[in-house]
Amino acid sequence: MTVTPERPDTRVPVGILISGRGSNMMALAEACADPAFPARIALVLSNDPAAAGLTWAAERGLPTAVVPHRDYEDREAFENAVHAHLRDAGVRLICLAGFMRLLTAGFVERWTDRLLNIHPSLLPAFKGLHTHERVLDAGMKLHGCTVHLVRPEMDSGPILVQAAVPVLPDDSAESLAARVLAQEHRIYPLALRLMAEERVRVSGEACHIRDGAPSTEALVNPAL
Repeated sequence: MTVTPERPDTRVPVGILISGRGSNMMALAEACADPAFPARIALVLSNDPAAAGLTWAAERGLPTAVVPHRDYEDREAFENAVHAHLRDAGVRLICLAGFMRLLTAGFVERWTDRLLNIHPSLLPAFKGLHTHERVLDAGMKLHGCTVHLVRPEMDSGPILVQAAVPVLPDDSAESLAARVLAQEHRIYPLALRLMAEERVRVSGEACHIRDGAPSTEALVNPAL
């Protein structure tokens, strides 16, 4: 009997950094589970040994690692350990998915234009935490989420993909967050696909997408 050797997986290896449940990690992993998707999960890494997302990933056969930040004397030592795990796993792109550690400029520069983040606002508006509460307090009619390439300044960098949602009159922070999260799970896999297919050209602080199909529909709230 002739045994046909398995073909090597030549898709782009991705590292996902999490600190908790990692719902965006789950969305990325589910996209990568399709053999036709241009990226694969090479490592799911957390700074918290108790992160629920680690269990979810391990149960699905994804490689995992833990680098507890409290075990290191400073941020540089911690990030060097994280980098070593990513390097050893052959990672070429990193996706931050609820990773609750601020990264130093040295780490960001080491991964320039290969480090993605998702933020629950339409950047550059509402950087930082508690975006849904702040959007409601500001009386905004539209809210949303952004996938961007990471720069040393928090929640900044060239924008890859954005999605907008309406703010409804009876919204709470929780209901608005749920509506935004559903869009996060849509646009993060899209952004990863664009990067893995090398369709993104960074010019200055703008991303230009090759063969992109820009949306021409306007979201108006309240409805006309």
